[in-house]
Amino acid sequence: MRLPTIAFMSVLAGALICTATAFAHAENVADFFRNPAPDARPQVAAIPRETVDYNGPYAPGTILISTSERRLYYILPGRQALKYGVGVGRPGFEWAGVRSIIGKREWPDWTPPPQMLRRRPDLPRHMAGGIDNPLGARAMYIGGTLFRIHGSNEPDTIGQAVSSGCIRMTNDDVIDLFNRVKVGTRVVVLR
Repeated sequence: MRLPTIAFMSVLAGALICTATAFAHAENVADFFRNPAPDARPQVAAIPRETVDYNGPYAPGTILISTSERRLYYILPGRQALKYGVGVGRPGFEWAGVRSIIGKREWPDWTPPPQMLRRRPDLPRHMAGGIDNPLGARAMYIGGTLFRIHGSNEPDTIGQAVSSGCIRMTNDDVIDLFNRVKVGTRVVVLR
């Protein structure tokens, strides 16, 4: 081999090692995307759904939720993801972990859990599905928790940390995600 070829190969190998090291030490989910939003502050206005480049470790079909970004990513084939704005748990109600979707409902009924009723005795004990229901148009139930990924009758809460741990989406976005997701879909929640 000629010296310039060896030098080029050395530089290329070094770049690959540095990239792999940076990837292995990614501290937040935005590191998995080539063009993360430069400003991931919470927004009150509608957050448009968009397709973004993805270069992370999770397989297509995975739901990845970054509570710090207040974004949900549905990983697509071809190193892409759909990015949705979400509302997340307020301080004291944050959580992280790996779970799966164990059920799906259209226009779900809502029964506040006992812990919520203790905090908010003014809440109804049960509410039938419909436009006034806080779970919105669709709900996907997250196994091993009381939490759901669901729509909302309060779209201004998307991009905010206001829930009791559930992941809120606009009704349009939750319908889109609901139609893509199957029972058994992996859900990864990162802080």
